[in-house]
Amino acid sequence: MTHYIAIVEEEEGKAVGVWFPDLPGCVSAGDSLDEAMANAVEALTLWVDVALEHGQPIPTPRGLVDLKRDPEVSRELSRFMVALIPLRPQLDAAQ
Repeated sequence: MTHYIAIVEEEEGKAVGVWFPDLPGCVSAGDSLDEAMANAVEALTLWVDVALEHGQPIPTPRGLVDLKRDPEVSRELSRFMVALIPLRPQLDAAQ
């Protein structure tokens, strides 16, 4: 099963934000960490569904080591949590 790394931005007094470095524009949020994680699964699914509908390629997920080498992502990795979000098996097979 394919998983994508998500950056989880949790700051006091704000919604918990989630974004995927490998999937431009794929973002989600929630009022709690649990809600944000559930919404992240949905956001990932919807992002891939739309990309497939439009014939767009689905980026291969990078590992944490590769993301740390990316200057646009490495700073965020040091500031926030990361989570592995699974791609639904039927979408994984569609790639």
